[in-house]
Amino acid sequence: MKKTCFTISLIFIIFVCCTNRLRNEELVKTIVTEKQEDNPKILPGIYQTQEYLPLLSDKKVAIVSNQTGIINNVHLADTLLSSGVDVVKVFCPEHGFRGTADAGAKVDNTIDEKTGLPIISLYGKNKKPLPEQMQDFDILVFDLQDVGVRFYTYISTLHYVMEACAEANIPVIVLDRPNPNAHYVDGWILDTANYRSFIGMHPVPVVYGMTIGEYGQMINGENWLGNGVKCDLTIIPCKNYTHNSKYSLPVKPSPNLPNDRAIELYPSLCFFEATNLSVGRGTNKQFQIIGHPLLENVEQANFEFTPMPNEGASNPVLNGKKCFGFDLSDSNSIFEIKENQLNLDLTLKTYELFPEKSEFFKKSNSLELLSGSGEFRKQVESGVSEKEIRESWQDDLENFKRIRDKYLIYE
Repeated sequence: MKKTCFTISLIFIIFVCCTNRLRNEELVKTIVTEKQEDNPKILPGIYQTQEYLPLLSDKKVAIVSNQTGIINNVHLADTLLSSGVDVVKVFCPEHGFRGTADAGAKVDNTIDEKTGLPIISLYGKNKKPLPEQMQDFDILVFDLQDVGVRFYTYISTLHYVMEACAEANIPVIVLDRPNPNAHYVDGWILDTANYRSFIGMHPVPVVYGMTIGEYGQMINGENWLGNGVKCDLTIIPCKNYTHNSKYSLPVKPSPNLPNDRAIELYPSLCFFEATNLSVGRGTNKQFQIIGHPLLENVEQANFEFTPMPNEGASNPVLNGKKCFGFDLSDSNSIFEIKENQLNLDLTLKTYELFPEKSEFFKKSNSLELLSGSGEFRKQVESGVSEKEIRESWQDDLENFKRIRDKYLIYE
């Protein structure tokens, strides 16, 4: 009898403990859910399928996209096709549809092996879709991951696509994506009279603090399209996003921007593309390191690397040459990296330390095209301080911010 009572008591205790554990688990789930609701996940425009799929019904559809156009790790093209959308062709930007081509490399027209869709390159001579390429579709969907920097060419591709579609009376839908550099606005306003090119088409600063959808609205609203045309433009916005949101890109936007740190440093380090120094193309620290063989005997240049061909850099600057310089991939550097502005000190201090000043810059106008100004090279060479350089663009920057405000979708 005692044994039976003991057994019943033990079963009861186990039952109570299990019940309490289940209640605790449910409480934990509730708390986790509440925390998720307090900090909801940022969703790019592509996730708002209920907003744009009805607009594509019974239409022949073209898309502009690359490897970044994904929803739950499925490409936009595959998502639309599986939803019954009649996708007829793909346009792709610099780096190609799968995003593996070198910066500036020619990208050929081809066929996508997975879907059989024709792929038309919008890089090289054919930056703007030709009239004959616009005749077999009714609407265009644009989905590219921008990084918010004027010389990153996806906004130039957006301009030409909007212009071609406006001329052909074809609507454009932009599936918006967060801009990882949207938390600040900085740099020279592009001098369009002297330095307009595919790496800078509009009178905007180096870092413009807008998503690509907001930027498309500005292109339209400021009448930047040719011949005064207007694009029939629809933006599918991101959810749970502000310009100050921290957003880590799930797919690298181009071969030489492999991680968050590279994307953060890219606006400041890209000026080195106008020099004879390496910024890590041909290594696994692209846009996170600076170096050159001539810095070997400079005490502060305590990092070594040798660029070699890799994906996105078939013949990198200083290919096969041992370089000495600076590793910016962490905080142990002679440079203080500021998150909310261009870090001009990177260029100024490196020039100061470089032993052969005449070998620092390339013999071209690439620095003028990148900065958008004819002044930066002169300022570096004459030792103008970062503070003075920043003061020189402030009035123009404030004027741009007033224009920008008209087109913002997010706080």
